Amino acid sequence: MPSPSQVAYQVMWNRLISVVEEQAQALIRTAFSTSVREAGDLSAGVYNAGGEMLAQAVTGTPGHVNAMADAVGHFIRRIGRQNMAEGDVYITNDPWEGTGHLHDITIVTPSFLNDQLIGFFACTAHVTDIGGRGFGADANSVYEEGLYIPIMRFADRGAVDATLMAMIRGNVREPDQLVGDIYALATCNEIGHRRLVDMMVEFDLADLAGVSEFILSNSRRATLERINALEPGTAEGHMRIDGNDRPIDLRVRLSIERDRILSDWAGTSGLDKKGINVPLVYTKAYACYALKCAIAPEIPNNAASLAPFEITAPENSIVNALHPAPVALRHIIGHMVPDTVYDALDKLLPGVVPAEGAGCLCNFQLSLRPAPGAGPGARRAEVLTFNSGGSGARPSLDGMSATAFPSGVMTMPVEATEQVGPVIIWRKELRPDSGGAGAHRGGLGQYMSVGAREGHEFDISAMFDRVDHPARGRRGGEPGAPTRLAREDGSAMRGKGRQSVPHGGRVDMAFPGGAGYGDPACRDPIAVKRDLALGYISAETAQNTYGLTQAEIDAVQRAASQGEDF
Repeated sequence: MPSPSQVAYQVMWNRLISVVEEQAQALIRTAFSTSVREAGDLSAGVYNAGGEMLAQAVTGTPGHVNAMADAVGHFIRRIGRQNMAEGDVYITNDPWEGTGHLHDITIVTPSFLNDQLIGFFACTAHVTDIGGRGFGADANSVYEEGLYIPIMRFADRGAVDATLMAMIRGNVREPDQLVGDIYALATCNEIGHRRLVDMMVEFDLADLAGVSEFILSNSRRATLERINALEPGTAEGHMRIDGNDRPIDLRVRLSIERDRILSDWAGTSGLDKKGINVPLVYTKAYACYALKCAIAPEIPNNAASLAPFEITAPENSIVNALHPAPVALRHIIGHMVPDTVYDALDKLLPGVVPAEGAGCLCNFQLSLRPAPGAGPGARRAEVLTFNSGGSGARPSLDGMSATAFPSGVMTMPVEATEQVGPVIIWRKELRPDSGGAGAHRGGLGQYMSVGAREGHEFDISAMFDRVDHPARGRRGGEPGAPTRLAREDGSAMRGKGRQSVPHGGRVDMAFPGGAGYGDPACRDPIAVKRDLALGYISAETAQNTYGLTQAEIDAVQRAASQGEDF
């Protein structure tokens, strides 16, 4: 029978992307944790029989999917191809062979057709609790951070390992939620497998060798074309961020060469004593993502399109943490990797990359418990919520407000957060004047105030950065506003770590803004007036930073109050 045409292979490639997107959407619909079903902190992908990623879902985070690109190879090595059977499902949360910390569960399912192994489906999701100290920076080693699940069988020829499930249930605070997420992960892989078989039957394929070669060869060729069209050169990038109890310096040497771009992280700070360290797999994920966004954004993610971006870092630097370093909050550092890469890339490709943004997600987790003397309705609960600061302004556009770059994770709705535990979100709104001034303004951060329902007290695990080192502007743009965290009486709280809040207490947070791009004096006066009318900037900023006159400010405010166009 003749081989499929190039057009047919392209149709199959598009179909595979649709298959893994349906896989991801199935996970969102069936997951228990709000981090998955509300924030989309997940990934899904399909792999050939050799363990090379062929397609990833559009829904998901770079830190998961780009890290997960290497994971299936570890599963093949640990399980053994000869030991795999139809109906098997494998599981791990190994930070170094998965996606960087114990709170991510990765499920891999071998796909069989006519008793032959044809490929794999894999997916990852962030779970609310995995035991140990809980999700936070407080641990001194990975052993304290929660239950470790090595690469092993979740199901053997269709039979779920009941002993494993009992072990998991006995070691976590939210057993029903976690076990529900694991079953959701396994089920979404099964849906992907069914759709893949449907496609193979439709196109009369016995294996994925032909379409795999088409996808990987074309992706590699297209990526190399983009790289080789650039002027070769080398530049260095640097960023200083808060860290835990001392500032962290991220340093990268970026080299554009023939057929590759090398990111060398020599000179970056060493390991931290607490859980903000980053396994290299996660550093690679976000460094590759940053470069792909700037150089080859339209080429789909797969093993071949990622391969030309090479990442190296000294062992036991903070971006190449080795076991048993604590790594629970590896995203705090990992999400700053793209802006560090862009500090170097801006020197090689001016006018391409954005200003710095908030970087890491503005996450916090509440551990709630009955207050002394509470009534019978009080209960314990773990509530995790994802939030975002502002992204940096772009060379020709303002930054996006309350939008997570580089993670792409969505902000959780207040209603969803309050539904899963005795939490009250008293305030959640955009933060005026938090976006850095510039010809293009940085995106706004948010204000948020959180407390517990009557009869409860709580600990908050803070996971914030940009307190002492706000986002820096580019090409004359001004910095974004820093992070602020305080109790309702105004007393400051730490940006990271577990902290107690008594019955009736609240925590007030101001999330950071993105930085501006270009000289503020060059901003379009119409854009300044629009920002003022919408409340994105104050009258003081409009006058002192952008140069509006008092008469212009009065006219804008008068028109805005009357619902008129200024």
